[in-house]
Amino acid sequence: MDVFSIINILLQIQGKQRGSQWDKFKESRKESEFRIYLLSKEIVFHGLEAYEIKMDLGQIIRKNNDVMVIDKIWKTAAILPLEHQDNLNSFLCQFFYTHAVQRHIIYLHSSLIDHQGRGLMFLGPSGIGKTTQAELWNRYRDALIINGDVVFVQETEETFLGWGTPWHGSSPYCENTNVPVEALIVLKQAPENSIRELTGFEKVTAVSESVFYPRWLEGGMELCLETLDHLLSALPVYELSCRPDEGAVELVERTVFGRAL
Repeated sequence: MDVFSIINILLQIQGKQRGSQWDKFKESRKESEFRIYLLSKEIVFHGLEAYEIKMDLGQIIRKNNDVMVIDKIWKTAAILPLEHQDNLNSFLCQFFYTHAVQRHIIYLHSSLIDHQGRGLMFLGPSGIGKTTQAELWNRYRDALIINGDVVFVQETEETFLGWGTPWHGSSPYCENTNVPVEALIVLKQAPENSIRELTGFEKVTAVSESVFYPRWLEGGMELCLETLDHLLSALPVYELSCRPDEGAVELVERTVFGRAL
């Protein structure tokens, strides 16, 4: 079994159906607290398949025709042979997030860049231009794109850290690193570039739409909302109406950092 470290949570996975991005998160350690088995067919007779699963059954998760079985405390999971390979990432992410949210980590549909040790997150629905804005910062300001679609944010005593993980949606960007987040940028497409800071209920609504809530976990919603409340209390949120050009980058620089970098 291979061991992977994701935001300092160790996952031990048996099976090789993972994508190459997982190699960036591989650990030299051989043991971990959490284990996931990617099962193969053990016995086939008269068209029936048999699998040996040794665990205290807690939940069965199904997506389409694919199935993940988990024990009662989410320490061990078994994933049956997949009909749709893309569902593997969904199962693995759900298992990971179950433990991450209990460590003050929340999951947002966003892109994340690191520019000179300062993190910016771009939020919005699919197709709004999150990856495009990250690429503009990479092109014009040599920023590192940590992730183009899936960002986990960890609350620490000093700051909020944005992390890259093996999950990156349709974006190709996926780095095993983190950066302190300075601001969240909610994107809107527009013919002209403009930016404004959001406050109050508008701020909460704009960001909440990009948060993935662990509804399957008892108490998971409360844990997620607590961390989200701390995040929104600590960091500014801006609405950026923009074109996909360098002018949008310059506008965010002046507004968030107070000057062009």
